[in-house]
Amino acid sequence: MFNYILYRIGQFIALGVPLNIGYKIAIFFSDVHSIFADKDRKAVTENLKAIFPEKSDQEISAIRIRMFRNFAKYLVDFFRFSLLDEEYIKQNIRLEGMDNFNAALLEKKGVIVLTAHIGNWELGGVVVGLLGYPFWIVALEHKSKKVNKFFNHQREIKGVRVIPVGKAVRRCLTVLKQNEMVALAGDRDFSDTGVEVNFLGRPSLLPRGPAAFYLKTGASIVPGFMVRDENDKFILKIEHAIDFKPSGNENKDMLNIIEAYKAIIEKYIRQYPDQWYMFRRFFI
Repeated sequence: MFNYILYRIGQFIALGVPLNIGYKIAIFFSDVHSIFADKDRKAVTENLKAIFPEKSDQEISAIRIRMFRNFAKYLVDFFRFSLLDEEYIKQNIRLEGMDNFNAALLEKKGVIVLTAHIGNWELGGVVVGLLGYPFWIVALEHKSKKVNKFFNHQREIKGVRVIPVGKAVRRCLTVLKQNEMVALAGDRDFSDTGVEVNFLGRPSLLPRGPAAFYLKTGASIVPGFMVRDENDKFILKIEHAIDFKPSGNENKDMLNIIEAYKAIIEKYIRQYPDQWYMFRRFFI
């Protein structure tokens, strides 16, 4: 209940002030939060040191501070979804590679949109929905029903449809069969059934969902990321579909597909480490 109240207060402020002021307020609270959030600060520091062992403590600290601040801005953007329209997209978002979505949809097998907890994946989904694509996301449910309803409402008011993690398999298969798009995060395993791989130089568990749905349906896996630039504008980057030919050995194919797309996620994390919002110890 307390988190729900905080989110609603945050939304009230974000909708009541200009965006740049909202960002400044969010940064202030982010800096205060980071002082007391020992667990989050420690987890982020450990993750960054694992990715960048060559960087000094001072450099790691600077990335961590920017990451906390960028996440605060991410929340402001999320709270303001009701204000978004096509004009906002024209003024604030550069679209790159949308033809890769169109080409994948022409195959009539559905599209698995592979993303990660990088930049503003929620905004990316809303933008894709506003552009008219048949777009679904798989989302982890919040413990609080009120918080969960609030988050899903923010997504759905702009055309994004939500599939709870617990109901993902059957619903995703239906969505893909209808030649629609479903977004899955490929950088965090919520099921405890992930595949162990070498990720960013360290052993990690990555979810098997994107690869499993590909092997089941033949739907294209198209990586997509919404990243923030230095001017607080955004770039929606849609990569080419993963080029992979199954061998028929399901276990081998599963690992090889994950290896193929994890390299793309690694590239984005290394390029935008201050936009990878992983507030838990990630590596095994």
